[in-house]
Amino acid sequence: MRLFQRLRRASLWRLLAVLLLPLLAVVTGVELWMTRHDALEAANAAYDRSLLGALKSIDANISTASGGLSAELPYTMLEFFELTASGPVYFRVASSDGLVELGNADLPLPPGPLEPGVPRFYDATYFGESVRLAAYRRAVEAAAPGPDAGSVLVQVAESTHSRQEFTRRFVRRAALRDALVLALMVLGTAATLAVALRPLARLAREVQARNPDDMTPMADTDLPADIRPLVAAANQQMARTQDLVAQQRQFLDDASHQLRTHLTTLQMQIDYARREADATQVQHTLDAIGGEIARATRSTQQLLALGRSDTAAVELAPFDLAALLRTVALELLPRARARQIDFGIHTPTPEFMAVADSGLLREALTNLAANAIAYTPAHGTVTVSAAGDGLGWSVSVEDNGPGLPASERNALGQRYRRGSQAAAGGSGLGLAIARSIAERHRGTLRLEDRAGGPGLLAILWWPRP
Repeated sequence: MRLFQRLRRASLWRLLAVLLLPLLAVVTGVELWMTRHDALEAANAAYDRSLLGALKSIDANISTASGGLSAELPYTMLEFFELTASGPVYFRVASSDGLVELGNADLPLPPGPLEPGVPRFYDATYFGESVRLAAYRRAVEAAAPGPDAGSVLVQVAESTHSRQEFTRRFVRRAALRDALVLALMVLGTAATLAVALRPLARLAREVQARNPDDMTPMADTDLPADIRPLVAAANQQMARTQDLVAQQRQFLDDASHQLRTHLTTLQMQIDYARREADATQVQHTLDAIGGEIARATRSTQQLLALGRSDTAAVELAPFDLAALLRTVALELLPRARARQIDFGIHTPTPEFMAVADSGLLREALTNLAANAIAYTPAHGTVTVSAAGDGLGWSVSVEDNGPGLPASERNALGQRYRRGSQAAAGGSGLGLAIARSIAERHRGTLRLEDRAGGPGLLAILWWPRP
């Protein structure tokens, strides 16, 4: 396991040396073994034809015309055969009754019985020397009355020195050839790898030469097709990083604008209080400062929530959606009672399980419900409910307030975009936070008319993972 981990971290050159070279060496060794085997078979096939010729020549000179068994040995042919074999040649002619025995009587017999009329070739050792033998047995009939000679066995043997020398030369030439081919393959692979890695090296130099804030896509026109998916993935990641940086810059701009507005207003009110001698006016100013601080606190909290909804990782996990609705309702109940609003929740079951990031979803639902409470007149109603089906889940906030014109619904949800009927003191971030959290869950935020009367129905839906 550690070896594979090291190889994965190694360079392509080291990977080539560790994996490809031993593999090529093993393949070359197997090829040489097969070459030696084929060469030995070819040598045996060629030399066995000479053995068979000598065997048939001796057999052709065996006669029974005299009433017995006679054999005229072809000495000239045997001398020529001995020259071609580059070593000693042995022969034997023997009858099955033991009355005739010519040549080398102690030649090794073939393994197993011979089939009459069928020659057999085999290897053996004769006086400590490796020899190749051909054996042949045929029936012989007596030419005159007398005992039946039965059959005759003819054997011819030669040293395997010539065969072995031929095989060694053949394998040596094959080894030199394979070594040359192996060297050419290694050099060719190294050259091909160097050419293939050249675009990567050029791409690395281009990336290193870039400015830190340069997020323009990398060109892939001159790159191999196998590298283009990597460049496309890097461009996609840079695009996501660029979007994230843009969101962070937008967040800083929004935060500085909002806080600067609140701080400027506070400074003006404090300066006014310092110049005012009337205690009643000073008290009114202090009340205004308190309200401005509350609005600044609310704006800061919403800005932080918006920044978290844009950048925080979405951690999906099962949770009780009914319990989340109850938690949000308890948190906002004092605000609803202060405005004399009937604030309630509705869930299909006391325990209603869903899968989402419960922290982000709570932030979105809190902003939707807080907006509904802020824009619903006194003695109105606000209901928070949950639903689910085979496709996903949803939370909705319904109120009987003034509602929204259809022309404004699509625009709302953008940062600092407020409706024509928005109350004073709002920042225009509540719906933006809810929409951002819905999109982070691959869902949507819809604003619809309330059924059965004036009001607004905000539905945050997200699919099952």
